[in-house]
Amino acid sequence: MAKKFKRSTSASRPQPAEATTPQASASGTGSISRRATASDFNPDYTPIIRDLKRIGTLASTFFVVLIILSFILNR
Repeated sequence: MAKKFKRSTSASRPQPAEATTPQASASGTGSISRRATASDFNPDYTPIIRDLKRIGTLASTFFVVLIILSFILNR
């Protein structure tokens, strides 16, 4: 199995000296808007929850059927 490497996040962050330049300040406002849109990400898991409930119901039903069959077939 291949080794997993962590990415260093310090390389992607702008340095404080760069923040004083006009180009860095313009890109800084873009990062703020990116953070706002990242917090707006709210996925809807309703169909997945419905599927998981159905799987749980089927699994418990089959388990109960197996228990009942074990009592019937042991006689």
